Amino acid sequence: MNPERLMLVILAPVISEKSTLVGDQNNQVPFRVLADATKPEIKAAAELLFGKKVIGVNITNVKGKAKRHGRFQGRRSDWKKAYVCFEPGAEINFAGGEA
Repeated sequence: MNPERLMLVILAPVISEKSTLVGDQNNQVPFRVLADATKPEIKAAAELLFGKKVIGVNITNVKGKAKRHGRFQGRRSDWKKAYVCFEPGAEINFAGGEA
């Protein structure tokens, strides 16, 4: 796999109450990823970016919400979410610096 492509696969972590619960219970971290990303690409990208061993990857396609602005109706874009399961004891720090 192309290292330049792998650096672009993971867009951002998903930070919410639900993602915090999932992270605590299952040792998983949810990420927003490219719409055309595959499980092997996401696994390789997570291992490259964080230097931790990835055990598994689960993917969900999130449908965009229907929104209104006055009388005009629209829809947000669909996006893909990946739940990355790291090895037990792996600590991921999004704030930067050493953990």
